[in-house]
Amino acid sequence: MHLLDCLGFHSASTVSTHGAFMVVPKTATLIISTDPGLKKALRAAAHLEHRSIANMVEVMIRDHCQRNGIPIPEQQALPKEDNQ
Repeated sequence: MHLLDCLGFHSASTVSTHGAFMVVPKTATLIISTDPGLKKALRAAAHLEHRSIANMVEVMIRDHCQRNGIPIPEQQALPKEDNQ
């Protein structure tokens, strides 16, 4: 397993800033335990919408937050490198 995977940075980009490198995560890992029936229902809902289970959960969270006025911080843009 790659070190970045252990840290939860599964789809990460490496950005160089003045010779130093920093990892910018594109996704964060979420591990949950749930009732098997609920997981089965989630799988069915994802299948009906031709989505992965992970994408279905994301869509459901975004919908819930939008309906309840909960802001979702968006991923920040990568810093631009200076060509000096």
